[in-house]
Amino acid sequence: MTSGQLVAVPDLVGGRPPQQLRSAAASGVVDGSLTLPADVVAELGRRVWELVSEHGDAAGQGAGKERATQGRAVERALPVASPGARGLAAGLRGEPLPEAAAGDPLALVDAVGRLLREGNAHPDHPDFLAFVPSPGTVTGVLGAALAAGFAVPTGWRFTGAVSSAIESAAVRWLVELLGLSPRYSGLFVSGGSTANLTALTAARDALVGTEAPGATAYFSDQTHLSVPRALHVLGIGRDRVRVLPADAQRRIPVADLVRRVARDRRDGLRPFLVVANAGTTATGDVDPLPELAAFCRDEGLWLHVDGAFGAPAALTARGRAALAGLDAADSVSVDPHKWLFQPAGTGCVLLRDPARLGHAFGVALPGYLEAGATADGDGEVDYLQWGVEQTREFRALRLWMSLKVFGADAFRAAVERGMRTADDTAAYIRCRPEFEVVTGPSLAVVTFRGVPPADAPPRSPAEVDGLVEEVCRDLRAEGRAMVVPVGVGGRRVFRLCVINPRVERDGVRGVVDRIAELWTARAGSRERPGGTA
Repeated sequence: MTSGQLVAVPDLVGGRPPQQLRSAAASGVVDGSLTLPADVVAELGRRVWELVSEHGDAAGQGAGKERATQGRAVERALPVASPGARGLAAGLRGEPLPEAAAGDPLALVDAVGRLLREGNAHPDHPDFLAFVPSPGTVTGVLGAALAAGFAVPTGWRFTGAVSSAIESAAVRWLVELLGLSPRYSGLFVSGGSTANLTALTAARDALVGTEAPGATAYFSDQTHLSVPRALHVLGIGRDRVRVLPADAQRRIPVADLVRRVARDRRDGLRPFLVVANAGTTATGDVDPLPELAAFCRDEGLWLHVDGAFGAPAALTARGRAALAGLDAADSVSVDPHKWLFQPAGTGCVLLRDPARLGHAFGVALPGYLEAGATADGDGEVDYLQWGVEQTREFRALRLWMSLKVFGADAFRAAVERGMRTADDTAAYIRCRPEFEVVTGPSLAVVTFRGVPPADAPPRSPAEVDGLVEEVCRDLRAEGRAMVVPVGVGGRRVFRLCVINPRVERDGVRGVVDRIAELWTARAGSRERPGGTA
């Protein structure tokens, strides 16, 4: 079956022939009610869930395995990426506006399933080892579906009393899981970028005011791009953003920070913010949080910890030790859609003094909302007063349901499993003559470089870096695994992030073996990176 064909539709759907289903579907559309008959909705819902379930099964099994679902053969389990994705995307961009109703909504659903399967990479795949994967849980998917299906309001207790209470509970559970003081609270947002923006807004308003004259912020060159972008949005000019070169351990150098803050104060600026990393994306390294907390406390600075990726390591004993000092931060960002295994678009921001969120974002309600105005009680809050969104997606339900179904111990075990897998992977790489470990394992991230064969032609550092890029491209082109190189110490290296709890030891070793084969072929060739001899 080619990528342009649809998955076959059964001859009978819900007891109706397909042509009756099509006409029944159309009958609810032409009158403008935007509804479908109940049996059509039920059949479409069943098919959507079959597609989601098939995807989950395929992603969990890895590439190249045959299977069958409910009597229907599935060609093979999911490749981590499909080489035909660009062609599919090109065809979609120019599609004309559909003026008429779909002739066969079930076939449309199947076509969408095909597009999603073949048109994107799959971050929930066990061999997706690039960036920070998003290996979800079925409960997170169900929570997202329930929230959308019930059109749940979450910004306002007047219309969303239960959803607001569930969000408050989920935030409190997250605080407990991370080992933070019960004083911390916050809200769910769309991801780490919005969490950082929310926290930095509270910091600015608390320490330098909304106009922020002379306000100056500090972080290392390992910090996520969302931080300088958030400062730009907040009106902190680039001339007042201090990006400090990281030390040899890829951490912010505290001595340099101390000197720079003192210098800026002498120059009449107003230092107000230090952003620390609890797990850098490239290498999983952690800034010296206790020292930074002490310095910020003495200097009256706000310490924000970007733990979007790494903060959930605190669910484990060794992760909590690596993140010592996290509980001294003024604010923490965390992405449950990463190492807490929720659907994408599930972020959270936590503040030691959550009232700062109300000071930054609280507004007087307009007349059309006054009827629902209520005073905040113990643990109660209207979340529209704590962030930038009024109408909000019910993101908290995903994590709430997942913790209720699996329990906290299962999440602790899943996080620990990722860290153990990284330990094993690093040990395996060290045993390979083709490689040497560069960093880690740190928070389930390992980086390593290739060692050219003894008989390989001499190459410049830039050419060796080019080989790393080419090997990663070769691997992606095969659909075998998703591995993306990163820069460490000015050189390009291979990087594996193994937080997915469905990652198997032998599966990761197989990826390392394939990288070794591709590396040996590329490094031993007389051809130069880029195709020249």
